[in-house]
Amino acid sequence: MTKSALDMSRFSDEWLDFERHHTWHPYTSVPAAVPPLPVASASGVTITLTDGTELIDAMSSWWSAIHGYGHPAIRKALHEQVDTVAHVMFGGLTHRPAASLVERLVSLTPAGLERVFLCDSGSVSVEVAMKMACQYQVARGREGRSRFASFRHGYHGDTIGAMSVSDPQNGMHRLFTGLLGDQLHLPAPPPAGVSSTFLCRPTPKRRRSTVSSRQSPSFSALPVSEA
Repeated sequence: MTKSALDMSRFSDEWLDFERHHTWHPYTSVPAAVPPLPVASASGVTITLTDGTELIDAMSSWWSAIHGYGHPAIRKALHEQVDTVAHVMFGGLTHRPAASLVERLVSLTPAGLERVFLCDSGSVSVEVAMKMACQYQVARGREGRSRFASFRHGYHGDTIGAMSVSDPQNGMHRLFTGLLGDQLHLPAPPPAGVSSTFLCRPTPKRRRSTVSSRQSPSFSALPVSEA
């Protein structure tokens, strides 16, 4: 199908057939076992499909639409910003909306956490935080400290570094085990009222010795906040 033919088909069902043959959606195989649902519009908590079926989006579009679709205040802010400047790179440039966001974030963080690195997704924020931790260790002359400690049962994203600190056995990333860094996965603290033996598996002896060594451990414990 040529580009002009594709443009003409946008107003018919042909676009959906083209999309199914050429788009690879997240968390699916090729071809997809279950075709994606075609969306016509969305408002509030409701997604309307092209056949008129209405769905309640209980996942908030992977948590990116927590205030619902088409929120008046958000739509107004988006329109005003697009009319001024839609996007500029943040390397060597800045603008008032970014400064306002940083000011608000700093007002919410404890004393000492007064620098903000803006990222475009949760996975990227984890990657950046891990790189910052490694950079800090190098600057302190501890280049060997390149491993990270994380709790089991966690999910931190789908990029390489984020996958490496996610749960190595019950997560979605076992296929990539040989590609990921060798991190330290600690037993997860149980919820209140739940026995720790129910949730946690013992840490392998080799890794326990790393933690209990009197020498400076080779891993970094890194708290990351994703908003």
